[in-house]
Amino acid sequence: MTADVKQKASSAGPQSYRVLNPATGEVEEEFPSATDEQIQDALAAAHNAFLAWREVPIEERAQVVKRIGELFTERVDELAATITREMGKPLSEAKGEVEFCTDIFGYFATEGPSLAADQPINPIGGGKAVIQKRPVGALLGIMPWNYPYYQVARFAAPNLVLGNTIVLKHAESCPRSALAIEQIMKDAGLPDGAYVNVFATHDQIADIIADNRIQGVSLTGSERAGAVIGALAGANLKKAVLELGGSDPYVVLDSVDVKASAAAAWATRLENTGQACNSNKRMIVMEDIFDDFVAELAEKARDLKPGNPAEEAPGTYAPLSSRGAAESLYEQLRDAVNKGATLHAGGELSDDGTAYFAPAVLTGVTPEMRAWHEELFGPVAVVYKVSSDEEALTLANDTPYGLGGAVFSTDEERARAIAQQLNVGMANVNGVGEAADLPFGGVKRSGFGRELGPLGMDEFVNKRLLYIAE
Repeated sequence: MTADVKQKASSAGPQSYRVLNPATGEVEEEFPSATDEQIQDALAAAHNAFLAWREVPIEERAQVVKRIGELFTERVDELAATITREMGKPLSEAKGEVEFCTDIFGYFATEGPSLAADQPINPIGGGKAVIQKRPVGALLGIMPWNYPYYQVARFAAPNLVLGNTIVLKHAESCPRSALAIEQIMKDAGLPDGAYVNVFATHDQIADIIADNRIQGVSLTGSERAGAVIGALAGANLKKAVLELGGSDPYVVLDSVDVKASAAAAWATRLENTGQACNSNKRMIVMEDIFDDFVAELAEKARDLKPGNPAEEAPGTYAPLSSRGAAESLYEQLRDAVNKGATLHAGGELSDDGTAYFAPAVLTGVTPEMRAWHEELFGPVAVVYKVSSDEEALTLANDTPYGLGGAVFSTDEERARAIAQQLNVGMANVNGVGEAADLPFGGVKRSGFGRELGPLGMDEFVNKRLLYIAE
């Protein structure tokens, strides 16, 4: 990285909206933050659009949402290249993310009208009554960088079908993808103001949440961000959905092919270069297969070299989203090693200022290490040895997080018995379910609220009683 690029990156500041390519360390583009006047214009536009959008029949709203989804796939090459450049996602995975958005918008366009239909109830005292699902107004979405399109789709699709409108504050590192989403919304036929992108500052976010025109806020991000946004929402009596971190257990009780089981676990851990909140960050493996499992992981890690995420040559790995993210992960790893953990492979941090971090395999993690309690948001496979199902369950639940978890066994009932006792929002057996129709969300410090599936229609909605006396 040249001296002038380093200076430019430094002077841009921590909240500057900019495209900083993590594979090169170069700032490629910068955008000014919104003025206070622009924020007020956005709020007025979103509120005024809501007053009209809520009156459009839900079937017509659903058709616009369906078209939004179609445009994602029609523009897949352009959209995928954008996020590969912004946050380093391997190009094939970037395309997969874009196409998943089409599934999400399509699901809510198809199922939304029935999910939002009136629900009749039979009053004990007589009369007629229905529960109506009515939109509540303009909503604020605060979205992260790790899935720049998918995270927005989860939030936007059900709420646009319901008749809510959206003010969207994206991650500072994803300005181009943020603008691309806004353009898709316009091109699909959403009325002006129904979806507004804002390059807001942290102070402006607080003002937006406090504004009477905003009726709720959804954030996907870190625990720290969730605590701040949750407090702001509570202080202003606004509904909040918080999808935060995770340290999901991935319990392997037995296997007829240990190498294949380890390969599947490794592929899962490296998806999005390990930067997924529901990644298998803690692999809990029964002692009789532990050594072979770890050996296979280490062999796969040692075979990898840094590569260009836009080209994806075999045997290469992509950078993390930023140099700062790579340095933070490296510090967590070194803390564990310095306190006695065993690093079997990987763990090197690039020395050229880019965001490359060699995928690593770590064992021997104990409670005094940061890696025991903290989320490792990157390609580190932490593997624990256990000797019984009871020990596996205890370890699986020994975390401040509660997003998801998975249990694998040739005996489905054995795996199910443990999965049923996981203190998580998403428990899985012999696989991990993730689709447009499957609800997503967690408990404990992983946040609250649900997205996707039928529950995704139930968060920002007025479940209004209509009672008619006899």
